Amino acid sequence: MKRIALPESGLDTIFGAHDANLKHIESLLRVRIRTQGSDVIIEGDAGPEAKAGAVFEQLARLVDEGYTLGNGDVKTAAQLVADNPDIDLHDYFAPGGQGSPRPATKRRINPKSPNQRRYLDLIDRHDVVFGVGPAGTGKTYLAMAQAVTYLLSKKVSRIILARPAVEAGEKLGFLPGDLQEKVNPYLRPLYDALYDMMETEKATRLVERGTIEVAPLAFMRGRTLNDAFVILDEAQNTTSEQMKMFLTRLGFGSKAVVTGDITQIDLPNPRASGLVEALKVVRDIEGIGIVHFDDKDVVRHTLVQQIVRAYEAYTKPNGQ
Repeated sequence: MKRIALPESGLDTIFGAHDANLKHIESLLRVRIRTQGSDVIIEGDAGPEAKAGAVFEQLARLVDEGYTLGNGDVKTAAQLVADNPDIDLHDYFAPGGQGSPRPATKRRINPKSPNQRRYLDLIDRHDVVFGVGPAGTGKTYLAMAQAVTYLLSKKVSRIILARPAVEAGEKLGFLPGDLQEKVNPYLRPLYDALYDMMETEKATRLVERGTIEVAPLAFMRGRTLNDAFVILDEAQNTTSEQMKMFLTRLGFGSKAVVTGDITQIDLPNPRASGLVEALKVVRDIEGIGIVHFDDKDVVRHTLVQQIVRAYEAYTKPNGQ
């Protein structure tokens, strides 16, 4: 049995609504948890009991140091400790730590898994980074957070967000409106992520000035992108020619982040994906970082993680 005293100021968040966080930790680590005032009492086998104790002890230390736990931080902490009992949560959550929040953005951005922290670190250290993995792993969201941080701290002078306009079940020609109106639905997710990072009014002004540009990938042809943070989203739907074109646009003082999910290719011939080819072509080039996310990195609804696993199990060895 292990008994841990928690700080009064963080109790509500640590316990969760109707003790939801405690129930989650019980299920995840296979222990029994009781509360007595501000204390938690953990019972279980030695290994799981030690892990659960580490979760609460480190969370208590963070709160004592002045860190305000956010919604979801407790479950994230539990998963991180479950995966690696020796982990120091200070690196992920505490101000000034390696994974500290990016204060320039409207929302506090913390990595939720080792892969997410490695992704942020690689973006800081390399000029070209590939983030590849299933939906909900934070590929685009974290890249957008870094882009906004770089812009507001004047490390770059503009942000360019690009996406290939590839038909997924519906033909572009059947959509109403002119070319811009037809293309806008494909770019909507990028706008959504941008407005999540910045105040809408400020983001709109920057878009109108051209400081932030959201455009179809085809609009990148013939340009040299200097002093910019460039994000290519849904890169699995680029052709080989488009990917080569994009990677050769990079100019001085620029960073490029390429994100995509190679299990969701909407091209007529999935084997022709520019992302799949690029991962083979550039993997040995020094200065290019590649992060492969998996279902453990999914930070959406818990069902999304299970859905990703179910599809991976259902997929045949030949990829069908």
